[in-house]
Amino acid sequence: MDPITSRALGAYNDALRRGAGAGTGGIAGGGASPAAAGGPDASFSAVLGRAMDDAVATSVKADQVSLSAAAGKANVTDVVTALTNAEVTLQAVVAVRDKVVSAYQEIMRMPI
Repeated sequence: MDPITSRALGAYNDALRRGAGAGTGGIAGGGASPAAAGGPDASFSAVLGRAMDDAVATSVKADQVSLSAAAGKANVTDVVTALTNAEVTLQAVVAVRDKVVSAYQEIMRMPI
């Protein structure tokens, strides 16, 4: 891996770690501030952390539904829907990661 991509991924991971701690309130929180609700004052790391929390929750739900289906307690339609949601979420996460890496690489190519 080239050094620019490595630094971009490192910065992306740092933003995720910082955002995961800030995203504990959730969007649906009753008394959430505009920053916690994704308003105009929300930081990029908080929004990204909340999105990652949602992506993980979608994946966990798909796993739970799959295990329920294996035990004979879930409908096949529910399994397909949960897995499709998890796949779409993963594709969105990968697309955001690719855009962040691309933006970082573009910034690194700018002359000073």
